[in-house]
Amino acid sequence: MNAIGTQALEKRIGFYFEDGKLLDTALTHPSCARESNYERLEFLGDAVLELVISDYLYKKFGDLSEGVLTQKRAEIVCAKSLSAIAREIGLGEFVFLGKGEEQSGGRDKPSILENVIEAVIGAVYLDGGFFSARTVVLQLFEERIGQVVSAVEASDYKSQLQEMVQKTVKKNISYLVSRKEGPPHNTTFYIRLIVGDDVICEGVGSSKKEAEQNAAQFGIENFDKILKL
Repeated sequence: MNAIGTQALEKRIGFYFEDGKLLDTALTHPSCARESNYERLEFLGDAVLELVISDYLYKKFGDLSEGVLTQKRAEIVCAKSLSAIAREIGLGEFVFLGKGEEQSGGRDKPSILENVIEAVIGAVYLDGGFFSARTVVLQLFEERIGQVVSAVEASDYKSQLQEMVQKTVKKNISYLVSRKEGPPHNTTFYIRLIVGDDVICEGVGSSKKEAEQNAAQFGIENFDKILKL
C-alpha cells in the first residue's frame, strides 16, 4: 500500500494521523511478515469503543437502568455492526495480509474486519487522544446508534422488550391479568409481566393494552433484573 492509499482511508474516517506508523500497525494482520501487527491496538480500541458508546448512552438516557444500557451498548458494538461498518468504509482493501490470508479471502472475513476497525480506533486514540477517538467513533457508528436510540424512544415497549429478551435470556414472555377494579366503563387493569416462570412486575392501566405496555416499559427500565434470571 502506498501513502495515497493511507490518505484515502484517513479521509474516510475523518482523521489524519501525525504518526502514520500507528495506522500501518492497525492495518497489519498477524499473518503478515512484519515486526508488529494490530493485536495490541485491537485490545485498546475495544476498550475505547466501549467507553465512547457507554458515555454517549449514559448521557443520552438518564432514566435507563444499567441492564438496559448494557444491552443497548452490546447492540451497537456487536460483531455484526463492526464488520458492517468496516465494509461501508472499504476497510478490507487497506489491510496488510499474509499470502495465505489473502488467498482465502481475508479482506472480507468478518473476524478480521472487526479486529482491524477496533485497532484503527485504538490508533486514533493514541495519536489524537480521547476526543478525537470519540469523534471518529460517533461518526462511524452514527447510523447504528440512531437505530438503537430510535428503538429506545419508540412507544412500543412490548416489541422492544421481546427483542431484548430474545437476544439475551431467550425465554418466553407472557402477560397475565391478575385483577380488575372498577365498573365496566371505568375499569383499571393489573397485568403481570412474566418472563419464563418468573413474575417481573405488574403494570397498571385503563385498558389491557396500556397495562401491558406499562409493564413492558418497567421491564425495559429494570432489565438487569431479567438478565439475572
